[in-house]
Amino acid sequence: MKNIRSYMYTALFSALIAVCALISVPSTPPFTMQSFAVILAIFTLGSRRAFTSVLVYIFIGLVGVPVFSGFSSGIGVLFGATGGYLPGFLLMPPVYALVHRKSAVSTIFACVMSFAVCYITGTLWFMHVYSLPLDTTGAVTAFQACVLPFILPDAIKTILAYIVYKRIKRTER
Repeated sequence: MKNIRSYMYTALFSALIAVCALISVPSTPPFTMQSFAVILAIFTLGSRRAFTSVLVYIFIGLVGVPVFSGFSSGIGVLFGATGGYLPGFLLMPPVYALVHRKSAVSTIFACVMSFAVCYITGTLWFMHVYSLPLDTTGAVTAFQACVLPFILPDAIKTILAYIVYKRIKRTER
């Protein structure tokens, strides 16, 4: 029974990531709630099952179900300008597991490091797609487009995910 429950939660969070990818918050630039769902999965499921949830989500999108942002799907999304964030989402759970040590400061640091890895994969892919030089100019341009506008929204989404996680944990008792 415990394994069935585990599989159900893993599948549920894959679906939640898909739904959150379709929620676009208008801003400059617009952002989705995908990272909220990934962080919530890490908090709620733990890193291994969160990794599996993200992997299932990516697989579903790659086979053609329109679960990526903007109702997109297929392998072409991976080759688009924002395609590097999908593997970044996949790396977030293991990075969190490597850094986290069960303290509040550690939780914050683990979240920051998880997002840093996601930003790095997304930014490097963006630079590749737009043929930006791997020098200071290219890095600054990519940082301004791919990281800077998302730091505050991702911090807010992380805090929101932690609040939701605490409520989920309280109701499970």
